[in-house]
Amino acid sequence: MADDDEESEEAPAVELGEGESVEGAPLARVASRLTWPKERSEIERQEGDAVIRTPDGPTALADVLPETSTTYFDRRQQFVDEVESVVGTGPVATADE
Repeated sequence: MADDDEESEEAPAVELGEGESVEGAPLARVASRLTWPKERSEIERQEGDAVIRTPDGPTALADVLPETSTTYFDRRQQFVDEVESVVGTGPVATADE
């Protein structure tokens, strides 16, 4: 067990970039805080104030949800797919880009 502790104190497995941090939470993190199935209105009540990372910059989830075509999400992946269809996918813009 001591070996495991020593390894975790070394450099992170993924190098972190220099510069400003990216605002907002990853969509997957917000989705993981919810249980499924869930109505869109309930998602907005619970997580509507959450700011998610998008290719166009941080966006409030409450601004995105009304643009989705589904009012009832059976699964987490359905929710993620619907939100991504509205905000897009791709690299998140940073101040350096």
